[in-house]
Amino acid sequence: MTWKIFRSILFTSLIILLAALLMTTAILHDYFSGIQEDELRDELNIAAVAVESIGLDYLEKLSSDRYRLTWVEPSGDVLYDTHSKTTADTMDNHAEREEIKEAFATGIGSSSRYSTTLTEETLYEAKKLSDGTVLRISTSYSTTGALLLGLLQPVCFIIFLAAILSGVLADRMAKRIVEPLNKLDLEHPLENEAYEELSPLLHNIHYLHQKIDRQMNTLKHRQDEFDHITENMQEGLVLLDSEDIILSINPAAMTLFSADRHCIGNDFLLVDRQPDLINAIRQAQTHGHDEILLNRNAHTYQCDISCIEINGVRHGTVLLLFDITAKEEAERMRREFSANVSHELKTPLQSIIGSAELMENGIVKKEDMPRFIGHIRKEATRLVSLIEDIIRLSQLDEGGSMPMEDVNLRYLAEDAFSSLESTARERNVTLTAEGEAKVNGVRRLLYEVLYNLCENGIKYNKEGGNVNVSFKETQSDVSITVTDTGIGIPAEHQERVFERFYRVDKSHSKASGGTGLGLSIVKHAIQIHHGKIRLQSEVGSGTTILITLPK
Repeated sequence: MTWKIFRSILFTSLIILLAALLMTTAILHDYFSGIQEDELRDELNIAAVAVESIGLDYLEKLSSDRYRLTWVEPSGDVLYDTHSKTTADTMDNHAEREEIKEAFATGIGSSSRYSTTLTEETLYEAKKLSDGTVLRISTSYSTTGALLLGLLQPVCFIIFLAAILSGVLADRMAKRIVEPLNKLDLEHPLENEAYEELSPLLHNIHYLHQKIDRQMNTLKHRQDEFDHITENMQEGLVLLDSEDIILSINPAAMTLFSADRHCIGNDFLLVDRQPDLINAIRQAQTHGHDEILLNRNAHTYQCDISCIEINGVRHGTVLLLFDITAKEEAERMRREFSANVSHELKTPLQSIIGSAELMENGIVKKEDMPRFIGHIRKEATRLVSLIEDIIRLSQLDEGGSMPMEDVNLRYLAEDAFSSLESTARERNVTLTAEGEAKVNGVRRLLYEVLYNLCENGIKYNKEGGNVNVSFKETQSDVSITVTDTGIGIPAEHQERVFERFYRVDKSHSKASGGTGLGLSIVKHAIQIHHGKIRLQSEVGSGTTILITLPK
């Protein structure tokens, strides 16, 4: 911009200088031409009076390098010419000369003619004398072009000096003009003290700043909303552009791919190179959508991949990852549960059917009948117990509303002890309770928790052992501790004992009549009460189960 201003000022100065020189020369030329014409007429009048008085002797004695006098007869022949010192015998006829013709006609005539070189102009003035002849006077002077050519050297020198002066002044002026512009604070346009002509521009910039700020605030608000939503999503979310560059990745996806925020702006291949996933992304980009299952960090994820297209042009790809570990685990447990239920129901039924067939076919002796009938009753009782436990688990899975009331846990423990008294006596196991506690909960479920834990403590105890139930109450929760002196649970089985139909020692479980559902019922009942259950056990030293329930 400075160079443009400098160039404009310099060129303008030079043009003005040249125009001024030309105009001045032309004006001076016209001015002096007018003076010279007036002087020429005065000289003609003087010469006319002298010629009329003296005649040819005046012209012959006249000597002038500046003026030329020519005396012409009415016929156009030259009587005398002061420059040529000749007469009509040697000069052309002047009858057709413009100024001569005009003088013969009107008494006075004038004209001007340029020389062939275009460097001089000759003025002619003619006057008719009293005897009918015409006296003409002429003089030559330089034309405007000749004057300019004569002044070329000084004019060039003046132009050179003017160019230098104009350049210096143009440079200073350009810098002075641009300096306030360079100092403009465009962040605060209305606070500038600049040219008044810039005021509309600065107001427009201020308006644009406000508009941009509003748009930026809106975008930031939407970005914050998007970030807040994606950061709190349990699902993983990854956005890729058309070149598979990561535009956005939420914390869930970063955890899944073991990445951090520095991966944004990098190719997705730098985050994950698993061929199945890369192929699925390519398939989605070709067909619009694809799905794949990923196993990461002991979890199973379903990855839905969608291609974003606008007017048939691919602009990006979205990866949405769902943790379906619980779903897969539930499906596995459902299959295992169905298989276990079928097996558990089939075993007592086959035993009942086998005993009934033997009795029906008369193979069983009369004295053995009570034993076979007792076996059928025992298996039927086991079958009923299994079905009741299955129904109870189904009810707990449905999660229906149940009546809540204030329950004295010590009383429930004593009721469970009463129901298990005969079983404990058979195995010579002592049941004891310590402490008091009350909680708001479902009485029937809390009873089943205490009953099942005490029953397991009796079944898997040693001869002469004991089962102790202790209660402790704080301002916020209640803790229940069930401790036995039984055989204990190996460490590799402790995490699975609450699964349905899971048995540590299947032969011992069948001998004791267990269904494998007791601890599953306990776990579900505690979950319904929003409590926590924890198991501590050591082989040969017994088992302790710790339960915490909020009041």
